[in-house]
Order: sequence, then structure tokens, then C-alpha cells
Amino acid sequence: MTAPADLPKMTYRFLGRSGLQVSAISLGGWLTYGGYTENEKTFSCMKAAYDSGVNFFDCAEGYAGGKSEEVMGEAIRKYSWKRNDLVISTKLYWGNANGDNPVNNNGLSRKHIIEGMSASLKRLGLDYVDLIYAHRPDRHTPMEETVRAFNHLINTGHALYWGTSEWNADEIATAWRFADKLGLIGPVMEQPAYNLLQREKVEKEYAHLYREVGLGLTVFSPLRQGILSGKYRDGVPADSRFAQEQDAFIAGYWKRTGKYAWDGIIKQVNQLQPIADDLGIKMSQLALAWVLKNPNVSSAIIGATSPEQVYENVGAVGAVDKLTPEIMDKIDEILGNKPPAIVARFD
Repeated sequence: MTAPADLPKMTYRFLGRSGLQVSAISLGGWLTYGGYTENEKTFSCMKAAYDSGVNFFDCAEGYAGGKSEEVMGEAIRKYSWKRNDLVISTKLYWGNANGDNPVNNNGLSRKHIIEGMSASLKRLGLDYVDLIYAHRPDRHTPMEETVRAFNHLINTGHALYWGTSEWNADEIATAWRFADKLGLIGPVMEQPAYNLLQREKVEKEYAHLYREVGLGLTVFSPLRQGILSGKYRDGVPADSRFAQEQDAFIAGYWKRTGKYAWDGIIKQVNQLQPIADDLGIKMSQLALAWVLKNPNVSSAIIGATSPEQVYENVGAVGAVDKLTPEIMDKIDEILGNKPPAIVARFD
């Protein structure tokens, strides 16, 4: 399937205060590639993304037991893409990609960071990744050890930049304090969940980090696992992600949320549909464009199981300018979840 003729031109943003440019929309392998979606479908989605101007592809050692990395590497070789045209990321923490003994095979010790990186590169079939993330904070390992180990990956050419995922602001600031003290490189980027329904961490907790260390964001779940795509407006389709209750993540979500809370979320999301209709865009494009309105977001990572989904999501790039201050205020009024501004006190 070829890209639609009216697909907007991809835009590129600097990753925080670094000189690296990433596509505003990127493609990730969480809950999709390497076991959840057939390989040929993965290949077609990656090609659709690449043909649409996406240069950033994201995965992790823990996604589908390492198979997400394997299939992404296969796609790069299949299409003979130039390595210097791509921004490839992976993440370290969970380990056990090959069913290893968990002792020393997860976390952020120097041992796991170095050995985990080697294993990830082998699965990807690459000499290096552009971005390497600490997939979660490791509160059992000294921060200095973790900072030194990620710098080792950079110094040995196995990664070009390092960052964090789902760390809190204090942990990121601590990593930077050690990096500055030791004359090392601090975490350039953070990968948090960020969408119309999850705003507190990105808009409030991290606020000082954008100013102080130039933190860039490559956000995941911009559509809240599809909830903000509009597909659940009239119920849960049998072929949708939230119908797959045999999946551990989905089963856990239903257990935590419950039907009553789900109905409330969907009712709130449905109130946004008239805004999308008035703008002449899809609900998914409204949600993604809203995320991209945040100047601290370097890239929004999407998941897709078909080229059509990829093209629809890339279309959000052309909708960003449609979200005027008046539209943004209207969205805030409907959702009622805008974090309060931090006001300095002098009493």
C-alpha cells in the first residue's frame, strides 16, 4: 500500500537540547511487534512509517522477550535502509529476554547494562543504537554506577545518547548531578506516558528539567493504548487490543480499572469527538496533535498493526496548527485535568 497523496510532510524536532533530530511521529514495538503481530505486518508498518518520513523506531530488550528487537532488525535489513538515516532506540532494565536466571540479568548494574546492550545489539543485528534508555529506575544500584555504565556504552560506540523511561524528576536530577560532578554525560531524554488523560508528570513534575538540563521527551502511549483513537466509542470491538483479555497487560488493566471507571473514561473521550469533527480530522489525529503541541515533546511514539493506522497517525502532523489556543482551552474545559500551575510562595 502506497502512502496517501495528501499525507502531510513529516516534521523533525531536536531531541531536547541535543543536535539530534527525530521525526515528530515515531514507531514503537510495545504490545505489537515480535509475537503480537505477524512479522510481515510488522514489516509493512515499518515501511509505511519510513515512507511517511518517520526516522525514529523504538523497542526494548523486554518487548516480547526480545523478539521486538529481532523483527525490527530484520525490517532494516529487508529494506536495505541506510543506517545513518535511522534513529534506533532500545531500553535496558527488565532483562530475561532469553529466559535467563534473573540474578544480575536485570536492573541497571554495570554488569547488566553492558551485557544487556551486547545482547540487544545482537538481536537487532546492529553495531550501535542511537538512543539507549534506562527502562525503569533501579533503586538497588548506586546512581553513580548507572551513570558511569551508560557513559561506557557511549564511549565504546554502542550508543550515542542515553536517557530514562518512567523515572521521576528527582531521579533524573540526581543522575545529572552525578554526571556533572564526574564530567560525564547526563540523560538527554525521558520516555514517559503522555496523552490527553495522563498529564501530571510531563506538564508539572518535569517542568524544571526542561529549563535546567534541556530534557527532551519521546512519549509513549499518546493514544492511551487506543482509547483516544475513538475505536471504543460504541463498545470494545472483538478484534481490538482491550478485547485480548488473555494478555497479561490487558488483564491487569481491566482488574485495576473496572467497567465503571472505563465507562467514565469513554464518556469523557467521546465529548472530544465533536472537536475533531469540526476540524475535519480523526479523533486519533486530534489526540496526537494535542501531544505535539507541547514544545517539550520531541517525538510521539505510536503503535500500529497496519499501514492504514500508520498513515492515519502521521496525518496528525498536519493537524497541529489547527489546535488554536481557543481549541486547547475547550479541550481543557472538557477534560478538567490540566495540572495547576506551580506558584512561588514568599510568605
